[in-house]
Amino acid sequence: MSERGESRADWVDPEDDAASNEFRGPLPVAMAGFLLLVVVGGLLDLILDAPDSVWSLHVLFEIGMVVSSLAFAVMLFRGWRRSAATLSRTRLSLEESQRLVVQRQAERDAWRHSAESALVGFSEAINRQFDAWQLTRAERDVALLILKGAGHKQAAAQLERSERTVRQHAVEVYRKAGLQGRAELSAFFLQDLMLP
Repeated sequence: MSERGESRADWVDPEDDAASNEFRGPLPVAMAGFLLLVVVGGLLDLILDAPDSVWSLHVLFEIGMVVSSLAFAVMLFRGWRRSAATLSRTRLSLEESQRLVVQRQAERDAWRHSAESALVGFSEAINRQFDAWQLTRAERDVALLILKGAGHKQAAAQLERSERTVRQHAVEVYRKAGLQGRAELSAFFLQDLMLP
């Protein structure tokens, strides 16, 4: 009995139990049965032959077969046990990873849902400011990409325009807004969003 009042038979390590369940498959049982038959057959052959000397070639061969079969059976059994334990740990790790992925997705979805109304309001505020600055549609597109962190080259690729055209639109946005560049444009909209 252990200190907790449980006998060894009552307490089973879940990993060992899982490993033993994996070991009970058809292949390990068939291999173990075959090797056991080799051992039993070898011993029966020795007994039935009733050799005169233990040192005869036939006896030594039979003993070698029995010993090698037993050694191979032990090696297979230990290998299957290790493999089954590793498989069990891998399955538990995979289940934990899947649980964490589902949890992270739920957190992400909850955050998006809670931030959705704030983002809609922020988007409307940006559009009102663009209206106040009297930006054209092209200038608005460039300004939004700059606010999202895109450079002129990236904005040009996304808008399918030349980098020179995007640069000209950006300069016009800064002029109409009375700002000095991309840093002031970002600060205009994002500075008050920083946490204290």
